Amino acid sequence: MGIEIEHPTVVLSKVAVSKTHGEESPYFAGWKAYDKDPYDEFCNPSGIIQMGLAENQVSIDLLEEYLEKHAEATDNGIRTSEFRENALFQDYHGLQSFRNALAGFMEQIRGGRAKFNPDRIVITAGATAANELLTFILADPGDALLIPTPYYPGFDRDLRWRTGVNIVPVHCDSSNDFDITPEALEAAYREAESKNIKVRGMLITNPSNPLGITIKRSTLEDILDFVTRKNIHLVSDEIFSGSAFSSEDFVSVAEIVEAQNYEDSERVHIVYSLSKDLGLPGFRVGAIYSYNDKVVTTARRMSSFTLISSQTQHLLALMLSDKSFTENYIKTNRRRLKKRYQMIVDGLKKVGIKCLKGNAGLFCWVNMSSFLEEPTKEQELALWKLIVHEVKLNISPGSSCHCSEPGWFRVCFANMSEETLEVALRRMHAFMKRRY
Repeated sequence: MGIEIEHPTVVLSKVAVSKTHGEESPYFAGWKAYDKDPYDEFCNPSGIIQMGLAENQVSIDLLEEYLEKHAEATDNGIRTSEFRENALFQDYHGLQSFRNALAGFMEQIRGGRAKFNPDRIVITAGATAANELLTFILADPGDALLIPTPYYPGFDRDLRWRTGVNIVPVHCDSSNDFDITPEALEAAYREAESKNIKVRGMLITNPSNPLGITIKRSTLEDILDFVTRKNIHLVSDEIFSGSAFSSEDFVSVAEIVEAQNYEDSERVHIVYSLSKDLGLPGFRVGAIYSYNDKVVTTARRMSSFTLISSQTQHLLALMLSDKSFTENYIKTNRRRLKKRYQMIVDGLKKVGIKCLKGNAGLFCWVNMSSFLEEPTKEQELALWKLIVHEVKLNISPGSSCHCSEPGWFRVCFANMSEETLEVALRRMHAFMKRRY
């Protein structure tokens, strides 16, 4: 018989009970619905298909093939001397071999148009930890970061929950394909000032999440000019850069910094992760790359809270140093993502659903505003509930991404097989025929 516990009377911390974890958002509600009824081709063919997860599974077979051929990268193939070194090593800097390999991969995936110094890399347990760590370093509780909309719903949790920092949205709209304009930047900054909120920095994601488009060079130059004039920091979250369908599509803020001879570069910080580019979210491997010596030093001191295992670093150092493997992976991954993207765009187009033209990422920004009875958030959420519970597709409503225009949805396409994606499209076709 289990032990009966009375209702707890112990008080928890304000952080623990704070609602800024954001789990009431429809974004997380869709996940909970999926967890209760997950689709399986054989065991649960009528279950919910997960289209709210930005995970890259299209090239996982290439990683499996590599590991099968390179036993030295795994525990079973590691020499005794290397095992002792990796089992005991926990330097905050991370393995030199891994930082060297990661810097090389970051250059390679950007087409060699930007250089990265391994000594400026701070290893973290994923991009989530990197973003939160930078928030702690750059802002005090009550301060704010500017973030262009629509943005990844998890930022409300990742950047705010434990830090006490605010998010001030930079409102973008469909009139110019959600481009970030100087006018929108100034308006957001003025809004913060009117509320006596101190803006300490700006965070952008490139390619734009959830739009699936890369940020134009001219827009990046405008953003750098803005943060310089306002004397604030810029965090460029570039975790999806390897998912660009062509290396020419993607412009890293590092390229702009180098082109400007590193002027004012001390305010620029890049967040990177292998979760999307290499399809390894379970490895929890992220990094901060900063041009600011104080930020690098402080981040390294704080990295004791976000370290990843030395064995993981050892494995990835070998994998990322193998140029024949990485060249083939990048080329194949981009080709497969582009094909998968075209599948979902063409499939939705057949039932009158348009997508914002994308060139990167693991998702589409889908416009279903014409199917709303009224252009309101309430109608958007009503349609979303039908899609989740009747069509059995977990997609994310635009309002959860702070989009100001009702009717937009984020739909992920890279976390499933082509066969599952075809099932999802058939369900959407059937739903549209019944309803419209």
